[in-house]
Amino acid sequence: MLTLDTRHPYVAKSLLDAQEMHRTVMSGFRGWIDNGDADARAQMGVLSTWTLNFKEAALILVVQSRIAGNWAHMPNAALREEPRFITVDRTFNTGDTVAFRSVVNPTYSKARSGPEGQRMRGRRVAHTNPAGVRKWCARRFGDGTGTGGDMGAAADPETIAVRMLPTVSSATSHKALRIARAELRGSLTVTDPAAFVAALSEGVGHARAYSCGLVLVR
Repeated sequence: MLTLDTRHPYVAKSLLDAQEMHRTVMSGFRGWIDNGDADARAQMGVLSTWTLNFKEAALILVVQSRIAGNWAHMPNAALREEPRFITVDRTFNTGDTVAFRSVVNPTYSKARSGPEGQRMRGRRVAHTNPAGVRKWCARRFGDGTGTGGDMGAAADPETIAVRMLPTVSSATSHKALRIARAELRGSLTVTDPAAFVAALSEGVGHARAYSCGLVLVR
């Protein structure tokens, strides 16, 4: 976990541009994968999430990975304190209940037709309100009947607290980039431990390169 000073230019540019935030996260893993490798993040299992403490002018950045990150290159003035490293070693069993928090990119595929009425590949569209986000949750966590969705854990979507977050974008190399985000908080009951561990390791949903999809549990 990194606690950064939002007043420092190195940090401020990451808050203004989603692509810069991606670069900041990935800068901790230089040298492990060849430059330009398209799936470097996935290979190293890098996921991240961040929150802002406006009163303290602090950015709290949580980075999860299969290998230890190295943040020695960061300007000393940008760091509010030394990076904290935690090794996660936990076993889950069917029926375990855990509290969770996650920032996700809640999207769905909107059907569309071609000029002659033929079915075309759907267009990815973001949910923009809590009701829509809970539909996304139903696909991931089940519909509340206890069977679970595709991530090996069940929750009634109506019990999940949903907070819509500001969209993040890029004004530099990815000018069309716009990432809709929502914060989820609640409880999950493990239904398939192997699938659940995979979801914790690999993240859920889209935009995992842009600080979405990391599921934090306790």
